[in-house]
Amino acid sequence: MCSVPGEDVSDRLIALLSVRGEDLGAEWADKVTGSLGGRVSRAEVQRELQEIYTALVSALGGGSLDGHDEAFGEVRALLGELSRNRAQQGFSPGETAVSVFSLKEVLEPALSGEDSDLQAFLKFSRLLDTLGLFTVETYTRAREELISAQAEQLLELSTPVVKLWDGVIGVPLVGTLDSARTMVVMEKMLPALIDTGSEQAIIDITGVPAVDTEVAQHLLKTVVAARLMGAECTISGIRPQIAQTIVALGIDFGDIVTKATLADALRHALRRSGVALSRTAPQAGAL
Repeated sequence: MCSVPGEDVSDRLIALLSVRGEDLGAEWADKVTGSLGGRVSRAEVQRELQEIYTALVSALGGGSLDGHDEAFGEVRALLGELSRNRAQQGFSPGETAVSVFSLKEVLEPALSGEDSDLQAFLKFSRLLDTLGLFTVETYTRAREELISAQAEQLLELSTPVVKLWDGVIGVPLVGTLDSARTMVVMEKMLPALIDTGSEQAIIDITGVPAVDTEVAQHLLKTVVAARLMGAECTISGIRPQIAQTIVALGIDFGDIVTKATLADALRHALRRSGVALSRTAPQAGAL
């Protein structure tokens, strides 16, 4: 096989991609749309790929076949946007990468069989491999950022701060309590104490499956932070099993008030706030 200078290879590729540009672009869009299972409209795929196709042909005009070169900056930018869109739409890395790699399959039938065509195709394949790898790497970063953002949102939603009464706020916790969760509790509870003018806070751990030494330390830190703000904390949801575990582990809550139920904790907080309770008050407060 004869060697073909880089610029000649680029020229040949430009010729192959330009002569049947419209047909190749349409076939490329068909293949990619099919691989995505119809979850993205063909019109949208056509628009995305047409921009990439045009930028690719323009970049080849510079004579380079290295996807890392500055000439392919626009191509990489468009592929980055496509990768982020696919990540947000829930596609897999393979479904994203096929948007690049399927262009090889589309271009192959356009080859004449001459050595110049074959060598140009091989070099173009290596270029698409580089761009495909870039696409997958960008997709992976975008997916990780999306998962991280969703995890933060779930953490926020799983740690609500609610006003139970004038001067009393509550933080119902559900699930495992760890360092990150404790930080969210403090970050949301302390401003809420100021915003609502509350001096009583109830941390309800009824939905926490288990309490160990680490969980206890997290709770103590939260209570101390609230005290520094001039508020008193009550921990509710101390079920028999949790009480036994706390005793067995030798965990000391010191002078922190603990209650078996949220209703008991609310009754205690209201008394501490100077609210006179009648016999029917606990039922009303439990709502």
